[in-house]
Amino acid sequence: MKFEIQAESGAARVGVLETTHSALETPVFMPVGTAGVVKAMTAGQVEELGAQIILGNTYHLYLRPGLEVLEGAGGLHGFSGWRRSLLTDSGGFQAFSLKKLRKLDDDGVEFRSHLDGSAHVFTPEKVMEIQGVIGSDIAMVLDDCPGMPCEPERLDAALRRSTLWAERAKRCIRPSHQSLFAIGQGGLDIARRLAHLRSLVEIGFDGYALGGLSVGETPPEMHACVREVAPAMPREKPRYLMGVGTPWDLVECVAAGIDMFDCVLPTRTARMGTVYTDDAGGRGRRLSIKRAEVRFDHGPIQEGCECLTCRTVSRAYLRHLYVSNEITGMVLLTLHNLHYYLRLMEEIRRAIRGGTMEELLEAYRRTGTDLAAEPTD
Repeated sequence: MKFEIQAESGAARVGVLETTHSALETPVFMPVGTAGVVKAMTAGQVEELGAQIILGNTYHLYLRPGLEVLEGAGGLHGFSGWRRSLLTDSGGFQAFSLKKLRKLDDDGVEFRSHLDGSAHVFTPEKVMEIQGVIGSDIAMVLDDCPGMPCEPERLDAALRRSTLWAERAKRCIRPSHQSLFAIGQGGLDIARRLAHLRSLVEIGFDGYALGGLSVGETPPEMHACVREVAPAMPREKPRYLMGVGTPWDLVECVAAGIDMFDCVLPTRTARMGTVYTDDAGGRGRRLSIKRAEVRFDHGPIQEGCECLTCRTVSRAYLRHLYVSNEITGMVLLTLHNLHYYLRLMEEIRRAIRGGTMEELLEAYRRTGTDLAAEPTD
């Protein structure tokens, strides 16, 4: 993997991240393909939308289809038909989220499958083995991610264990094309986050991520935390903020120095009948296609939007599809939301290169609080 910064505006930066499968322009948004597919999309559609990299989930792919199937297909690229870069998270967050978490110690985490109740153990070594079979371009270390808020003693134990697991993950043999990112934790405690980040930097990784954010704290709290911590992440390495976020979050956190993002929000909200749009009320607003007044609205989701959905069908038609439970409605809404997110990242990169990042940031801040408070249904 090679990462080169090409332009900067304040803390924000434009770069190129080269993997075996493709060269990505950063800042970059990664659509989430939990089970090897972005929900309601084909690999070809996601590629046509301009996605440079997608995210797969180690936990889910390990349980289904399983390592034997993936190995027989030559990894997830061959299995899914996705031709560009692929990042896999470690699956730790999913394992820790299970109610039937059975055991946690320095060796690893024991859990029961949500599919059939079978018992499994994730260790740092096992997770690296799984990601090796998946064949992702970027693998993530297993980390201990306690629910927030948690007691200081539990948080300190998680940070110590995560550092230990990161060391073990780095010692594992992995495919020659695969890079390894570490994950910094610490909740909203800046001192703990900075200390944990320092311990990971001492070990040395290809990139660094911030985990455990956007899990219930307010957007301003999360943004403030990222602004404090991002500058301490190695400048010459990619900086990844996991599981974030709204359009406002993306602009704020790019301005703080983050390069990579993933989030289920654009696809999940689309399946719930909600789309992102820019209108007279501001940037990155949400529109519920289910509202009664949309029944007679024969305009596109967004005037001037060049996505297939906005070029071909109306809000009224989309509402009809949605209330009729037609799968095509979810496809068209997802197309628009992913187009919105990917075009936003292009706009962010232009703003950094052109020195207009502050103006873009202010445009999203003006409606950000309202956006965060709006219902999605």
